[in-house]
Amino acid sequence: MPRQYPFTAVVGSDDMALALVLATISPSIGGVLVRGEKGTAKSTMVRALAGVLPPIDVVAGDRFSSDPRTADPRSPDGPFGPEPEIETRPVRLVELPVGASEDRVLGSLHLQKALSEGVTEYEPGLLAKAHRGILYVDEVNLLHDHLVDLLLDAAAMGRSTVERDGVSVEHAARFVLIGTMNPEEGELRPQLLDRFGLTVDVAAPRDPQLRAEVTRRRLAFDAAPETFTQRFAAEETALRERLSAAQELLEQVLLTDDDLVRIAEICAAFDVDGMRADIVTARAAVAHAAWQGRTHVTTEDIRVAARLALPHRRRRNPFDAPGIDQQQLDDLLGDDEEPQGPDDEPDPDPDGDGGGDGDDDGGDGPPAGPDGGSDDGPGDATGEAEDRGAPTPPPGGDADGEPTGSGSGTTTTAQAGEPSRARLFTVDGLGAGEAGRRSRALTSNGRRVGARRAEGSGGRLDLPQTLWAAAPHQATRRTAGVPGHGRPDGTAGVPGHGRPEANTVRLEPSDLRVAVTEGRESNLVLFCVDASGSMAARRRMEQVKTAILSLLLDAYQRRDKVGLVTFRGGEAELALPPTGSIDIAARRLDDLPAGGRTPLAEGLLQVVETLRIERVRDPRRRPLLVLVTDGRATHGPDAVPRSQRAASLLSGVETVVVDCETGRMSLGLARQLAEVMAASYLPLGDVTADALTSVVRTEVA
Repeated sequence: MPRQYPFTAVVGSDDMALALVLATISPSIGGVLVRGEKGTAKSTMVRALAGVLPPIDVVAGDRFSSDPRTADPRSPDGPFGPEPEIETRPVRLVELPVGASEDRVLGSLHLQKALSEGVTEYEPGLLAKAHRGILYVDEVNLLHDHLVDLLLDAAAMGRSTVERDGVSVEHAARFVLIGTMNPEEGELRPQLLDRFGLTVDVAAPRDPQLRAEVTRRRLAFDAAPETFTQRFAAEETALRERLSAAQELLEQVLLTDDDLVRIAEICAAFDVDGMRADIVTARAAVAHAAWQGRTHVTTEDIRVAARLALPHRRRRNPFDAPGIDQQQLDDLLGDDEEPQGPDDEPDPDPDGDGGGDGDDDGGDGPPAGPDGGSDDGPGDATGEAEDRGAPTPPPGGDADGEPTGSGSGTTTTAQAGEPSRARLFTVDGLGAGEAGRRSRALTSNGRRVGARRAEGSGGRLDLPQTLWAAAPHQATRRTAGVPGHGRPDGTAGVPGHGRPEANTVRLEPSDLRVAVTEGRESNLVLFCVDASGSMAARRRMEQVKTAILSLLLDAYQRRDKVGLVTFRGGEAELALPPTGSIDIAARRLDDLPAGGRTPLAEGLLQVVETLRIERVRDPRRRPLLVLVTDGRATHGPDAVPRSQRAASLLSGVETVVVDCETGRMSLGLARQLAEVMAASYLPLGDVTADALTSVVRTEVA
């Protein structure tokens, strides 16, 4: 087994190290969520944590890690008697794969013993194995919803209950839940997010010297793991002893009424949701005091606890970055105590996966986009004329708002408004895509609607249907095991018996049946938006952006992907690659400019290419194209015929064409485009956010 990178060899992620330490000192805090870009030592640090945790005592031979110190260590493997045998073992780090099955997580019937011996025996799952240990979920934001529900139940009750396949079992399931995620790949369900006691953001260091040290240590570890591990053996031992001392001191830490009032004032000032924030902050403050070797809570303990427990619980808009105002926190706490230095917290060094700097300010976000026009610029004049329904272009410009004879038009940048709550819309038919919460689909989990013959290793065994399939053949198969009837040795049936017993069920591979379940799938909603001069009205683009953000918020809640293709000037751009991250989407859309000619053909060809790539990446996810345009095509020679040829390539894609043409005279170009694409056509005189989202949902449903 390869050596694990030492926990104390990681530096640059002080907040992450401290949060992990506090959660292991006091598991009642509720675990840790680590958010950060790829390559910031998230997984490395979590896996290294198990190596520095003090060992635990368990009842010998118990598969459920019962604590012998409890008065009644109830376990499915019990009872154990008044003085059970005790064994000491390391704390387990159990990893939960994002693609795990429900049976693997909860446990299930021991199928081999059930079929061969007729014994109903429960086989424990990952929740039982993680009891009194660490349950680690890498890429927790990609976890399927049915597994999220299981984790929520176990985290809330501290127990796991299994009622299935003739098995009724209940066992303790108290663990430190640690999740890591990259926000660029999508957000976390709010219910699961709230279950994490502490959260921390990590990022790769920008200091060249620190980055060089990261590389240096990783290369040294890869070249000689034993030597590198021995180099930090003393620090690992010291950290393990300090953790053990803090766990023993935890119950002696005094939390006064004044401390509780200060915590309540902080939580109220930051407008957090619910009361869990107060409880978690209090527990984290007590754990931090024990970590510092004190028996009373100080202002610094409360400051550290609030900084880790409140950012993800603060009430905020869906597109606001998580975090709290450090200055506001300092003002609430006052300056009656000197802040503690970095020596008071774990100081792991960087490893080869990179080290985080622990900053939560998100200062390394993408730069702001260009601002091509002012509120009173020519682009707004064009927009105001179109909003009034004027069919003529502004002086000196063409129909697209572009100055006559120039190669580029005036651009404007409109900001999106507040997103509205979206109603459910679905894609017709029965799909087979990734599990989600939108369209009907045949999925690996959900409501059982039938059974099918087992093919390969996929699917959940349907035992009743398997037995029904085998029942008509039992007489023939039993006769085949009797001497003189096909098997001269008479070995069929129960070992040691010449004839099979009457109640023995003989199964063949052809009998196996797996359940067919129907659930919900996630979809790809791809917007193709005309951002040319004819669409440059500030109010119109603001409403289109708001509509997209509204649908993106709905997609986040239902595990969809949403993408955005825009076309203006002389080219098309994939402004928002298909994603589930609302934070990235908001930043991209805010800086989307409008103005110039209308390269409709280029926009449709960009859609074709985007869907082709997504079909390769995720062939089961069904797309819905929403084309927002007035149907004009003014860029390049033969603009209209090229646009119609490009549109014909999308005739097999479910599409909604939203006609944004305004004015007293209608050319009907968008209707013609919809006919070429075999798409639904929706005339919309004024593209309001509510109208667009409502029409799309209604039409598709």
